[in-house]
Amino acid sequence: MDKGYSVKTLKIRVKPKHNKKLLDMAWKVNQVWNYANEISYRSIREKRKFLSGYDIQKYTAGSSKLLELPSTTIDTICSEFATRRTKAKKAKLNWRTMKGSRKNLGWIPFKKVAIKNIDGKIRFNNILFDMFDCGYDLDDYELRAGSFNQDAQGKWYFNVVVRYQPKKLDNKKSVGIDLGCKEAATDSNGFKVVGREYRKLEEKLAIAQRSKNKVLSRAIHAKIRNKRKDTLHKYSRKLVNENGFIFVGDVSSSKLVKTKMAKSVLDAGWYTLKTMLSYKCDHAGIVYKEVNESYTTQACSCCGSISHGSPRGRAGLRIREWTCSECGAHHDRDINAAKNILAAGHSRLVEEKRKRLNAKLV
Repeated sequence: MDKGYSVKTLKIRVKPKHNKKLLDMAWKVNQVWNYANEISYRSIREKRKFLSGYDIQKYTAGSSKLLELPSTTIDTICSEFATRRTKAKKAKLNWRTMKGSRKNLGWIPFKKVAIKNIDGKIRFNNILFDMFDCGYDLDDYELRAGSFNQDAQGKWYFNVVVRYQPKKLDNKKSVGIDLGCKEAATDSNGFKVVGREYRKLEEKLAIAQRSKNKVLSRAIHAKIRNKRKDTLHKYSRKLVNENGFIFVGDVSSSKLVKTKMAKSVLDAGWYTLKTMLSYKCDHAGIVYKEVNESYTTQACSCCGSISHGSPRGRAGLRIREWTCSECGAHHDRDINAAKNILAAGHSRLVEEKRKRLNAKLV
């Protein structure tokens, strides 16, 4: 990859008028997968030989015209099958189906040479696919490999890896972020992200599930997921645009999901937010660090002391505001923690810089 370029993945909704064509291609993809599954298993059973993706591609040579699929797509299916079989350490994988309780969602892979951007539309397999306006100008990106994918609601998306020239942001501001349950995130500037999207629609979801309405249940789950992602995307973009240094507490959601707080932890979407910040900061050339958040809630951000009135343990979760008995400063629990995380982040940067200087001297 050329110096200065970055890579990311775009996900763009395909208009419903193409659903029938995409489903037809997805059915053909499944036939190729199942054929690869069959000949691979027969080779293992009869010849005691594991076929590689390249070996399977030889058996599918010439099937492009018959299936009306690009040859590169068929080759990609064979390679992906061989990779999945190796990772699963099995002689045979499950069949891909489009009906029944164990049906697979649609999947149509493609290579870079099989697609072309024409005025915001994507030409693939001699079909011009219209996309919903996503805010991306595809002319700014170099399109590479990807796939068309179907979600649980039957909607299709164009997922493609792109290469682009990132715009470097020159900002010296810094911010610390405290992750929580009641407020998904609170930064040192006092801004709070109140998520709880699942809690807002929990009652409606329960009614749909009790009535065994799978279509409505999927729609509500999708609404919860999309609202959460939209909120976190907007917040993470705001932070990246306004700051040059971003520090987040290293709270572990994988540990807390084993406690009674699991429901609130999963609804907050900490891992999603940290992932968004990580790649957005990387693309913008911004410093992003996760720092140890131990005692950041208890310590006073003004004097640094841990007084008797500071919130402690699970019982202290009810305390949202407190006053430091040492210096008399009044604190909002989460904003105080975010300020301490910010201070810890700067200390870590100073320590890392000192270690690099010492290493050069040695």
